[in-house]
Amino acid sequence: MTKIFSPILLGLLLITSCKKGDFLDQTVTNTLNEQSVFSDSARTMDALVGIYADIGNFAAHNRFSTSGLAAASDEAEASLISGANEFIKWATGSISAINTNNDVWPVCYANIRRVNVFLKNIPNSPLSAPLQTRVSGEARFLRAWYYFQLVKHFGGVILVGDNIFNPDDELPGKRNTYEECVNYITSECDGSANILPLVQPSENYGRITKGACLALKARMLLYAASPLFNGGGIATGGELKAVTGYPAADNQRWLKAAQAAEAVQNLAIYQLSENNTTAPGYGFYIVFTLRKNTEYILARMQPLNKDLELFYDPSSRSGSANAFPYQELVDDFGMKNGKQITDPTSGYNPSNPYVNRDPRLAYSVLFNGGLRLDRNNKLSPVYTYIGSPDGGSKTGYYVLKMLDAASINVAGFPNTQRSFPLMRYAEILLNRAEALNEFQGPTTVVYDLVATIRKRAGLVPFALPAGLTQDQMRQYIRTERRIELAYEEHRFWDVRRWKIAEQTDNRVLNGMQVTRLANGTFTYQVVPVRQHYFRPAMYLFPIPQSEINKSADGSLLQNPGW
Repeated sequence: MTKIFSPILLGLLLITSCKKGDFLDQTVTNTLNEQSVFSDSARTMDALVGIYADIGNFAAHNRFSTSGLAAASDEAEASLISGANEFIKWATGSISAINTNNDVWPVCYANIRRVNVFLKNIPNSPLSAPLQTRVSGEARFLRAWYYFQLVKHFGGVILVGDNIFNPDDELPGKRNTYEECVNYITSECDGSANILPLVQPSENYGRITKGACLALKARMLLYAASPLFNGGGIATGGELKAVTGYPAADNQRWLKAAQAAEAVQNLAIYQLSENNTTAPGYGFYIVFTLRKNTEYILARMQPLNKDLELFYDPSSRSGSANAFPYQELVDDFGMKNGKQITDPTSGYNPSNPYVNRDPRLAYSVLFNGGLRLDRNNKLSPVYTYIGSPDGGSKTGYYVLKMLDAASINVAGFPNTQRSFPLMRYAEILLNRAEALNEFQGPTTVVYDLVATIRKRAGLVPFALPAGLTQDQMRQYIRTERRIELAYEEHRFWDVRRWKIAEQTDNRVLNGMQVTRLANGTFTYQVVPVRQHYFRPAMYLFPIPQSEINKSADGSLLQNPGW
């Protein structure tokens, strides 16, 4: 038996009050008892808002204060280097069950408990019957969402069902199997999808919809079909083998993942933001600056902000420059003609490396000479050469993904409407392409799905070469995921579920040293930045030792290698 929750987290409902604006705008929190909450309509709705509040925590660019998962993977080097920082522990392989941040287990279980309290009380609330039904569907999705976060980090976890445990209660400490967790999450997604609308009314924009339920199901099934969990788990035997994944592989799991992604497509309410008329790939850029768009399925709603401008921009633009893209990511952006830079017919010129590249590169990475709005409200180059007045970049690059071209973090510049994408339609297309290719190889449907992504990116031509093998298509799909979904949390998890982190995250990662010559031209040389280390145990997070210690009878098993 074990205690999952701390007394603080098991306190009475945490209520987040709303103010004018979107329903997720956060203000003061207050602790109220169940009776006072659920006898009042507004407080009842605020209780649900409180459960939404943590929905984007684990994908946040600043999850680890000055960095996120990007700096714990092969996407970016971070600015603040300290052995105590979580991303450094992952990058250097020094992470352990003792020193890991306990930022997942208690937060997710606290929110699961809040959902259970909410669902228990909602039938007796003063809300109308239709509203009770709708918010119950939202709450069930949120419970599935937090379980997915747990499973993504740890594998099989403890399913508590609808039970509500108090601080002194003895809890079941035995972890459910991975299969049981997948079945529970997908079942809750189905149940929520059956009662939630396709589109929420404008005043409720940002709340969970049928599409979000089906998209989470598709993502869960994609993970479940992937090598790490589909018979390729890191546990060699015993009880943990079924807890950390399916004990045996089953190719049909890829088909289920493909069908789930297709179900999202069949809703016919989402589409890629495509605009290659204003500029090649402009639709890819603009979607991240819009609060409402046709591509986002689920987003963490935020007030008007300059959060990412502050976090990513160089000091010359009043930013904190907290992340620097690695050269390996930059190299994976191909050429505008759709060819990889390693292709001798691509036209790539290492002496002028950013010309005629995939348009998504210039919207995702700020490289030497790239244009950015300055403090005089004019577009001007940002330089990353040694000694540049724009500030020092550890890799020769700054992150530009999702930043607003019309603003920087300076008073008088406009705030952006941006909300942070948690699930968007581009991912669904790539999910289905990957699952179908793994199930039966590169069919016409697989080609079309990938081509749709590349067409929106502004590639000419956007079609893939004919006659690809399954493995060749796999590499194209994985590269498309890497560049299309960069800095949206996916890369850290993708290399794990594919079981390739021992190659991608166990090597020296590089940057670009730029030198300005006396005649004003530049030279470019790839240089090492950091040796990353990875061992097989790191495919899953360790359950924090503080949580293991709560298991009085030792029934809460630790993940392999920790």
